[in-house]
Amino acid sequence: MAMNEGWKIWANGIAYGLENGTVNVPAALLGHYRRLKLSDMEAMLLIHLLHFRQSRGSEFPPLAEIEQVMSAPSGTVASAIRKLIKDGWLVIDQVTDERTGVQSEHYHLNGMYKKLSVCLAEGFAAERKEARLQDRGQLEDTGEPDNLPARNLFVVFEQEFARPLSPMECETISGWIDQDGYPEELIRMALKEAVFAGKVHFRYIDRILLEWSRNRVRTADEAKAYTQRFRGSGSGSK
Repeated sequence: MAMNEGWKIWANGIAYGLENGTVNVPAALLGHYRRLKLSDMEAMLLIHLLHFRQSRGSEFPPLAEIEQVMSAPSGTVASAIRKLIKDGWLVIDQVTDERTGVQSEHYHLNGMYKKLSVCLAEGFAAERKEARLQDRGQLEDTGEPDNLPARNLFVVFEQEFARPLSPMECETISGWIDQDGYPEELIRMALKEAVFAGKVHFRYIDRILLEWSRNRVRTADEAKAYTQRFRGSGSGSK
């Protein structure tokens, strides 16, 4: 009985140690580091830097200590750190303690988080774009000619902008449709108005759509009529 109780206490202690020794590692780093062209060594180095910061409170662990916990040959960690800095994953900053005035160096991982966020945004935008193209393909298979003008909205924007759309721009277009509820024909019309005005950028197109929404313009025909009235009043005032 005493032995069982002892084992229970020991097990509880181990569980407590594991719980309090956990390191928060971004799932995107584990899932996408290969896609982001990181080697196993570089990915593990980033994880160990997170471990030193979170578990030991060490913002700038010595290279020898990192090599020891990674069982890495001498010089390999320094080489990997230089590459990570060059590629924008890591930055070494000099920080001054406000109380003591003592200067020290810190590893900052903001670059890593930015790269991971861009990777996730690109993946999300690609999934949304693929889903839309699949939906449009299904509509095409039904043989409904009325759906024809509404296809390939992303392609239309890329043609007018003369470049591929960024993930954020793809999300903006998706937001106009899914969140704001703008019909695709109205978005196309707003794009044409922006081209006509020589202001082919998303902020201007968004202002056009917002103005039309405030004035209850919901179709391309209504947009044409509204625009003609606006231009007519503008020319008359001159």
